[in-house]
Amino acid sequence: MRAGLRAGISLTLAVSGLVHAELYVHGYRFVPTVGPAFLAQASVFIALAILIALGGPRWLQLLAAVGAGASLAAFALSRTVGFTGFVEHGWQPAPQTVVAVVAEVLTVALCGVSLLPVRRGAPTGLAEQAPAGQHEKRPV
Repeated sequence: MRAGLRAGISLTLAVSGLVHAELYVHGYRFVPTVGPAFLAQASVFIALAILIALGGPRWLQLLAAVGAGASLAAFALSRTVGFTGFVEHGWQPAPQTVVAVVAEVLTVALCGVSLLPVRRGAPTGLAEQAPAGQHEKRPV
């Protein structure tokens, strides 16, 4: 299951990174502050996708969740009060905006699941069990 989660996280990071790289190349590079942020986000997300896919340490998944959460926060700011003076409206540019938001929400969710403690075995509900063949002697 952990391998599947790593693959899912890597895929969603790569999708978000590629969308931001494409937006950077096709116009956002000319937007002060936002353009370089798109390039940095794309670079970091692609690097994280590769490292997580190759089995990197679990703290990379935490970093991925924080990065995706920050990207979603920046998106929300850009649609409301503005992000460093940059304001957009609605879900434009389409379809990149929807693809990136869905990928980032999935990244946060998958990272959250992957960072849960690993449970070994199902709980039995019994505090202690005697080893097989050994029974407690009770007075008659």
